[in-house]
Amino acid sequence: MEKETRSHTVTKTNYSTPVAIVIAGLVIAGAVFFSDGKKDVTPNNNTANTNQANTVNIKNVKIAGEPFIGNANAPVVIAQWSDYQCPACQYAEQKFITPLIADYVNAGKVKIVFKDFAFLSQDSQTIALTARAVWEAYPSKFYEWHKVFFDNQGQENTGWATKEKIASLNAKVVGLDQAVIDKLIAKNSVAYQAAIDAGKAEGVKLGVNATPSFIIGDKLIVGVPQYENVKVLIDSLLK
Repeated sequence: MEKETRSHTVTKTNYSTPVAIVIAGLVIAGAVFFSDGKKDVTPNNNTANTNQANTVNIKNVKIAGEPFIGNANAPVVIAQWSDYQCPACQYAEQKFITPLIADYVNAGKVKIVFKDFAFLSQDSQTIALTARAVWEAYPSKFYEWHKVFFDNQGQENTGWATKEKIASLNAKVVGLDQAVIDKLIAKNSVAYQAAIDAGKAEGVKLGVNATPSFIIGDKLIVGVPQYENVKVLIDSLLK
């Protein structure tokens, strides 16, 4: 098992800087919506969740114990709620997360925290459990693993995430030991599931009603953000 010291302390940042951005203008792609825990796919939705019931702030999002990439003490923290079967989340990885990592995460300016919103089917739960085990055993390899699963995403609700399929995808990440992953899931499945459920419940409480969803500063963005507009938001927070 890989050993790595992880710090989840987030530097206090002033998020009160006015930002002249219309939230609806941040979203460019669709999102997978849910209702009472059931899937409702709404493709090419171009509106953000501007009618959120609660005031949001990244400082109120649970960070401790959650998978993340970037400097643990980065001045800007972004929380993302996603489902490993969500096609809009796959799109977000390609068109939003990838350039975000290149421009801000690698520079130590942004930390991305990955929050669970597993709701599409049992496959979503199974992959989320595996994610928890990978994070516990191989934190430095987590994002590589995360990306492998989005790059090789199966069709939702088809039962594609079999034990054999998951093992074959795990094998794409050099250094992951399937036996270690299996033992952790067997030992900690109840705790992992509780964390997965808590992540979704937290999201719902904050106004998340679709995947992917993001909280950046005091903004809740539902759907895939327009990257150039989010850059303006991040740069304002960095000031």
